[in-house]
Amino acid sequence: MTLRVAVVGGGPAGIYAADILTKSDVDVSVDIIERLPAPFGLVRYGVAPDHPRIKEIIKALDRVLDKPEIRFLGNVNFGTDVKLEELQEFYDAVIFSTGAKSDRDLGIPGEEHSIGAADFVSWYDAHPDDAPTWDFEGATRVAVLGVGNVALDVARVLAKTADEMLVTDIPAQVFEGLKTKQITDVHVFSRRGPAYAKFSPLELRELNHSPNVEVVVHPEGFDVDADGMEHIGKHKSQKMVLDTLANWVGRDEVGKPHRIHLHFMEQPAEVVTDADGKVVAFKTERTHSPNADGTVEGTGEITEWPVGQVYRAIGYKSDALPGLPWDERKAVIPNDGGKVLDLEGNHIPGVFTTGWIKRGPVGLIGHTKSDAAETVGHLLELTTETAPQRSDEAVDAFFAERGANVFTHEHWLKLNEHEIALGEAQERLRVKVPTREGMLDAGQS
Repeated sequence: MTLRVAVVGGGPAGIYAADILTKSDVDVSVDIIERLPAPFGLVRYGVAPDHPRIKEIIKALDRVLDKPEIRFLGNVNFGTDVKLEELQEFYDAVIFSTGAKSDRDLGIPGEEHSIGAADFVSWYDAHPDDAPTWDFEGATRVAVLGVGNVALDVARVLAKTADEMLVTDIPAQVFEGLKTKQITDVHVFSRRGPAYAKFSPLELRELNHSPNVEVVVHPEGFDVDADGMEHIGKHKSQKMVLDTLANWVGRDEVGKPHRIHLHFMEQPAEVVTDADGKVVAFKTERTHSPNADGTVEGTGEITEWPVGQVYRAIGYKSDALPGLPWDERKAVIPNDGGKVLDLEGNHIPGVFTTGWIKRGPVGLIGHTKSDAAETVGHLLELTTETAPQRSDEAVDAFFAERGANVFTHEHWLKLNEHEIALGEAQERLRVKVPTREGMLDAGQS
């Protein structure tokens, strides 16, 4: 008999899990259930549009969706269109891989007046559930908090001109929004020193490629002590990052119209607003050199930076799913190697998880593959044929009765062709369709 599996979440984690299942020795049938019409999750809606090379992963993921054992059922929202107990009528096992799309909190005064990077990223990546416009509030100087690749993406998009971004896949609404920017200076802040920066070497070097943006590494706080040297000795990529940063410290400015300032050893202290709630400044506290474990402590020395907006890029977090247990502190589904656990710590039969909602928002694509392999291993070991209704036709009839407008892989392929055609007309690789209605129309026409 064929093992029937539902994967809730059509990003890399869910697609890798489906791929690994089909490569096993067990006959399987996999339905990937995704709330958006398009697959690929943060690869499509979390990678900056001026990084098309990173999006090459989409080609590999699309080949997985072409497999005959796998179906893509998009535009289906778990919790409203279908619940866990309903999925268990049709599938022997369910894997949850819904990722992380919310922003972590800072816990500082005035934080409610800051902007989550996830919201900004979703806007410039034309997420269909986001508003078509973005208000830069006339700011000329902004702060970005964090030293990961998302912080670099946000800083770069804030600093570059709209015309520079027009070669990417952004639709007209994003281009028109970027044209309203008046930003000249983007200040990026890190609590720790340069040895602990989490940028990837490639992302950091690309920060310096724009003809309109100058990267300024401030020497204050650019310290590497013995613990920092030991740290980079264990992490080759961070040694490359440090070497690049060191080459930029104190170099002469060449007069480009926009600047990205990198500040180290400055931790967030307060978002300052006026009487009307408009951001007017951002306060940081100078920190000590990191301890052996990389943690820092404040010195009490406060600096106030005049900025008009503050963007938090300190990490994503996952959201709880209806009907599933939830670890509020870790913001993950409680699990043991991908086996979902109830409140007593017992495995819920047939229920599994993988990706960031399993382990937290850490790690790159390689981690996602190994993570999925662990989950699938447990699934194949523990799962038996339990679903009473065992056909694709039964699933399709259920969603039809529920009134769900299911967007299949064939529909996605039509949408994909449509976006590529839009791009070709403008000598670009692609132009995204920014609305859910437009996506559905393009794919199902």
